[in-house]
Amino acid sequence: MSTLTHSPAWNALHDHRTILSGHHLRDLFEQDEDRFDKFSLLFNDILIDYSKQPINSESMTLLMTLARQQGLEEWIRKMFRGERVNNTENRAALHVALRGEGPFHLDGVDITPSVKRVLMQMDSYTQAIRSGELKGYSGSRFTDVVNIGIGGSDLGPSMVIDALKPYTSSHIVTHFVSNIDGTNLIETLKSLNPETTLFIISSKTFTTQETMTNARSAREWFIAHGGREKDIAKHFIAVSSNREEVEKFGIDPSNMFEFWDWVGGRYSLWSAIGLPIAIAIGMENFYQLLDGASRMDHHFKSTPLEKNLPVILALIGIWQINFCGATTHAVLPYDQSLHRLPAYLQQIEMESNGKTADRDGRSVDYSTGVVLWGEPGTNGQHAFYQLLHQGNQIISSDFLAPCQSQNPIGNHHTLLMANFFAQTESLMKGRTESEVRDELVSQGMSSDALEKLLPHKIFSGNRASNSILFKRLDPQTLGSLLAMYEHKVFVQSVIWNVNPFDQWGVELGKKLAGSILSELKGDSHVTRYDSSSNGLINHFKKNC
Repeated sequence: MSTLTHSPAWNALHDHRTILSGHHLRDLFEQDEDRFDKFSLLFNDILIDYSKQPINSESMTLLMTLARQQGLEEWIRKMFRGERVNNTENRAALHVALRGEGPFHLDGVDITPSVKRVLMQMDSYTQAIRSGELKGYSGSRFTDVVNIGIGGSDLGPSMVIDALKPYTSSHIVTHFVSNIDGTNLIETLKSLNPETTLFIISSKTFTTQETMTNARSAREWFIAHGGREKDIAKHFIAVSSNREEVEKFGIDPSNMFEFWDWVGGRYSLWSAIGLPIAIAIGMENFYQLLDGASRMDHHFKSTPLEKNLPVILALIGIWQINFCGATTHAVLPYDQSLHRLPAYLQQIEMESNGKTADRDGRSVDYSTGVVLWGEPGTNGQHAFYQLLHQGNQIISSDFLAPCQSQNPIGNHHTLLMANFFAQTESLMKGRTESEVRDELVSQGMSSDALEKLLPHKIFSGNRASNSILFKRLDPQTLGSLLAMYEHKVFVQSVIWNVNPFDQWGVELGKKLAGSILSELKGDSHVTRYDSSSNGLINHFKKNC
């Protein structure tokens, strides 16, 4: 048994859950008319309501005790101080330095000037592209930007640009290529003109297999469709730390935007990885995005745990995962602009905390995460909400919605929000047998038909959810929301005593793929792997 699961705070929560499990959410609301006031928090324009969770005041007290037992407050200070909280790679995790005023110190040196220098470079380049000052090789303005990256170099920028579409330039269209499947690149390039297309190659090392394969193919397309070798310098830019490889590719070093090893990929949209965001929405709006994140950073760093939004969300997640038995978590934005948010949060949460060993190398005997998924409402209501309401799995959920639509039209937003409020209430309350019976009787249904239909219309309810409302999805609010989720993941990593900043499981897959690649290029029959892999590879080689 691990130290954590043997600890006083953990055992107290386990005992408390046993007592509280006999209480339905409906009963908790009936017993306390001030429940919403007790279990909701407001930060600027962001409201979090966690009153539809199976908790009471004692639950929150015990969760706070667990957080303090695990040294959460000191870990927060460690991260902001630039200590090497990424212990397996001996690195700091100072993504907060990308959006704060500073100073932020790493090994005794303030890194804020370096951050500001890259921001100024981004500012200058963005303005030159958007104004038409920088042109393609034929003298035409750039009309399309193709971002080539994968993981954090793709998910963050693509999600943000979709979320902030009303703020994007009508003169420049941004495209994203991440998948090594050639279809992604070919379908993207089909309608583009090389004379007016700018490519951003985002790879810290400039050796990432998927990214560099796509980059080289894009380069070949550019040359084959009228570009010349000397034009590469105008049409390709790099976000990287490997100047030598960038120059080998043919990119002008002045068009290389630096980022650092203390910025993890899934925390990098705030860095030069966010260049496509800046080009799309303008640098002033990009600064607003950074400012929103910085405001949440300050809240996270300075607010007592009991009133701290990321801390509350994290502890509710711990409660659901480790004590209530949730194995999946649905993120359900009632805003089409946030349709990529679940995919973005999948990486933030699952790649960060999906671990089997704690910081000290010991095997964990508790869950360190859930399968995260989701779709925008109301689409999801006509797809998977049936399982949420009447399935027998334990699924936690976040419902997110703006009070004001980015695109108001008729009564669309009112109808959308009616569904938002109805779903969280119905998940919580359910429908009892007596309620269903009364309804069917009022409809004049005969006794035999009523008894047959009755069990199918009963909803147990008692399904937990968080509701997150914000005034409007603008750059500052989005920045705060994303930083909130980042810090939530960090808090959970501290409770679970795992390193959220490495991803060795991803590295193993890359290594095995490199080995298999050589087998696929040869003609010989493959026998070196397990029988399944051998059979699949040989079948592919016969049919490719």
